[in-house]
Amino acid sequence: MKQAQALGVMLGGDSVFLTGPPGSGKTYVLNQFVKRAVKTGNTVAVTASTGIAATHIGGTTIHSWSGLGIREELGPRDRQQLVGNSRLVKRYNTTDVLVIDEVSMLHGRRLDMVNDTCKLLRKSERPFGGLQVILVGDLFQLPPVNRDNSAMDFVHLSEAWQELDPKICYLAEQHRQQEDGLLDLLEAMRRGELDSVHEELLQKRTGTKPLESQPVTRLYAHNVDIDTVNQRHLAAITNESYEYEMETKGSAAKVEQLRRSVLAPELLELKAGAEVMFVANNPTAGFYNGTRGRVIEFLDNEPVVQLSGSKRKVKVVPHSWKLEEDGRVRAEVAQLPLRLAWAITIHKSQGMSLDAAEIDLSKSFTPGMGYVALSRVRSLDGLFLSGINNMALRMHEQIYDLDRGLRAASAELAVNTSEVAEESALSQETSPIVNELLLSDLKLWRLRRARAEGMPAYIVAHDSVLAAIAAKPPASSQALLGIKGFGSHKLEKYGTDVMKIISEHVSGPKPINIVKP
Repeated sequence: MKQAQALGVMLGGDSVFLTGPPGSGKTYVLNQFVKRAVKTGNTVAVTASTGIAATHIGGTTIHSWSGLGIREELGPRDRQQLVGNSRLVKRYNTTDVLVIDEVSMLHGRRLDMVNDTCKLLRKSERPFGGLQVILVGDLFQLPPVNRDNSAMDFVHLSEAWQELDPKICYLAEQHRQQEDGLLDLLEAMRRGELDSVHEELLQKRTGTKPLESQPVTRLYAHNVDIDTVNQRHLAAITNESYEYEMETKGSAAKVEQLRRSVLAPELLELKAGAEVMFVANNPTAGFYNGTRGRVIEFLDNEPVVQLSGSKRKVKVVPHSWKLEEDGRVRAEVAQLPLRLAWAITIHKSQGMSLDAAEIDLSKSFTPGMGYVALSRVRSLDGLFLSGINNMALRMHEQIYDLDRGLRAASAELAVNTSEVAEESALSQETSPIVNELLLSDLKLWRLRRARAEGMPAYIVAHDSVLAAIAAKPPASSQALLGIKGFGSHKLEKYGTDVMKIISEHVSGPKPINIVKP
């Protein structure tokens, strides 16, 4: 399926599983969807399965957004606490779309808990309480971490997934790897069809070393390896050392949650000559998450980095990461968006694109790890293998059949799916259309109610509240809480009346407005 087709399905209001191999453009399509959905008046909660993945898309973890935290199950007391949390109830009912990125690393039971909580707080038995849900990820990538030897709790096997039954948008175009053998190797791994040709290709890259002048990132399976490598290289540089400490704002718990999600270290030590990697996106400055460079000097105590393969120099200033909940900033950390880049873990490399990498797969310990590492690299010439074990090329057996089914479902959907219009064609629809007949009836009801209660009409409901209801009629009385200015007191007092009027005008929730080509 093409990117523009996937975007059209998502903007049509359907719940979707957006998938495809690394480099196929999943993040690009997701960002376009969020941008356009917000333009049409929808509230989108952008979350991810891990903190690192959340920072890549500017969101928060699903654990934090959902209010479930580290809970492993929902007992009666948990449910009571959730229902009694007015801020959480408001959050669920003001949200129209829930995005969960990197779902391959999310446990199935966690998605079930989110589904149950949506139903509970939105007071609806529809899947996820009626939310449009966008699941994003590649099930061939790193699976959820198991703390014991129990069967793998894959997210696609959860009851919530079966109940949601998302439409499948499988992106097939490749925008990262070059046609030099590496792409064919990765596709063969996905199909479970590795043969002697692919093994020979990997053997040729095993033991190869980059040129001394070639900037290369080393990928390892374990943290202990990267810390040792980075510190050893930094210590070997005799230039003056500069240290940068992370600045924080917010409660200790929220700051710690955000800090663990950011790839920039709490204390960053740099020297001229240090190999570094940017860990944030700033297209204006010319760098992205994963961009490599070398510190060449310091101006006003700030490092100047020359980007790899370019004459461009960037004076690096602190970058701010924020943890936002319910439209408020709960925590903020600021640090130079850099980390030492002689080495990084395979786990933390997920989502990055690297021009060159020296990869040690000799300690691979879970299926999918080798695939994630190899798919970070843009071309075969940039791949340098220092070691490999039998686990490195393994993928989870259950995923092969699933992947074939996903491809087939997506292809069938694509036959009847048009490509969405360009952004410029959407500019004419930056806000939802107000249902004038509904607004007129709501104002008439308000006038009658105000007279009956002997109070000014604005006390019953402001014009802005009625306009918001008429522009985007809630699908349930509980969803009225999503209208700014319509709190629990008004819901109890006027909710039934308002929903009766709405039901006379609207047959059900409508999809996001889009302009078709």
